[in-house]
Amino acid sequence: MEHLYMQVAERIQAMIEKEVMKTGDKLPSVRSLSKEHGISMSTVFQAYYHLESKGFIEPRPKSGYYVRFSPRRLPEMPKPCRPVKKASEVNVSDMITEVFNHLSPDDVLRFNVAVPPEVLLPAAKLSKSLIQAMRSLPAGGVNYESLQGNHLLRRQIARMNMHWGVTTFTEDDIVTTTGCMDALTLCLSATTQPGDVIALESPAYSGTFQLAESLGLKVLEVPTNPVTGVDLEYLDKAIPKFKIKACVFVTNFSNPLGACMPDKHKRELVKLVNKYDIPLIEDDIYADLYFGKTRPSSCKQYDRHGNVLLCNSFSKSLAPGYRVGWTMPGKYKDKVLRLKLNHTVSSATLPQAAIAHFLENGRYEHHLRNLRKMLHTQCLRYQQAIADYFPEDTCVTRPQGGYVLWLELNKSINTFELYDLAMKKKVSFAPGRIFSLQDRYTNCLRISHSNPWSKQVDDGLKTIGKLAHQLL
Repeated sequence: MEHLYMQVAERIQAMIEKEVMKTGDKLPSVRSLSKEHGISMSTVFQAYYHLESKGFIEPRPKSGYYVRFSPRRLPEMPKPCRPVKKASEVNVSDMITEVFNHLSPDDVLRFNVAVPPEVLLPAAKLSKSLIQAMRSLPAGGVNYESLQGNHLLRRQIARMNMHWGVTTFTEDDIVTTTGCMDALTLCLSATTQPGDVIALESPAYSGTFQLAESLGLKVLEVPTNPVTGVDLEYLDKAIPKFKIKACVFVTNFSNPLGACMPDKHKRELVKLVNKYDIPLIEDDIYADLYFGKTRPSSCKQYDRHGNVLLCNSFSKSLAPGYRVGWTMPGKYKDKVLRLKLNHTVSSATLPQAAIAHFLENGRYEHHLRNLRKMLHTQCLRYQQAIADYFPEDTCVTRPQGGYVLWLELNKSINTFELYDLAMKKKVSFAPGRIFSLQDRYTNCLRISHSNPWSKQVDDGLKTIGKLAHQLL
């Protein structure tokens, strides 16, 4: 049940978003709002603190609260990308290597990694689950787990999927993996051969290009809208034209665009892959991180022929280092199991059991509620800072979930040059060029809003914006 202060905050936020209350307007005093709505002053204070944390309002000494920011002030959205003329051989550039070599230095403010920071993870409760797993497993969990994966974990995942609307599948349909990338690797290996063409979103996560390269696959980049996702009309024509053998799409809060495919489009996409009898490998790793009232659906919910291979993990939501992922590979399950046996034999025993215990005790959804609230707040604050500090013609996405913002700067700005300048100031982000095999997105960049809002974060975004102004 939603807290009363949240209901009050949401009503005020809606008025700010609709510009019934505009930037600079004074809010009712805590006392007057308390009397008007028949609620306690502490409830009003909680509502105002919540709106202040999101950056919508600000306190002024001896004066009260004022509207600080309206989402209507946000920059325009980036344009949908252009289609490409051919599938590309994959040759991962040195640029990707250079960017991701800078993941570890502690003195660099990292806007280039889309992972949850340690402060937002329930480390203590996970440790308790890990200890409980060691106590309950035979010989403390030193033996191999079964090939398909921990039975209790698969049962808990099946229950989660039922809660999300995937009601026709059970634990027998699930195979655990070592993270989501392992799930994608197994599914791509089960559905393609070296030399095959696969369809990816454009822009797409650079790690997927690296995976395609390792499997000897060619990639067709499919035009993608930053709000609604993949261009299905283009895809329908491209599948027979380019002899596409599989599609790999992030349907919910894609990386780097943050696009979320509407339910209608998901149904159409499933019909499309069934029409051509090709697999859809659905990377659903960000779907739990929604900012709205309900989790978005997956294409797997509409799959009746086993052509959708759903891939997910707990790496972006709970425990990156545990490397616990899973897949629902549909009619390719036997192939996936054979490949898993050949590649890894089984997934790690203890992390699976610990996650299973954590889920069984109902801790996951409570943790997710807090994580989603923090991420939404951070996303708004980052967008506001970008509007304040970056050149006026900067475009930025408005994702409804996930970790990332996609920025389109003036065409005269090369964001890899901007990246080099920012690194000298100990600030990192991901240049847009690494999200395509084509020579495109050179004036774009991806910023992760996973770091909790702080003066350091504000200064870091101000630094990037200042350097962008210098390059104009």
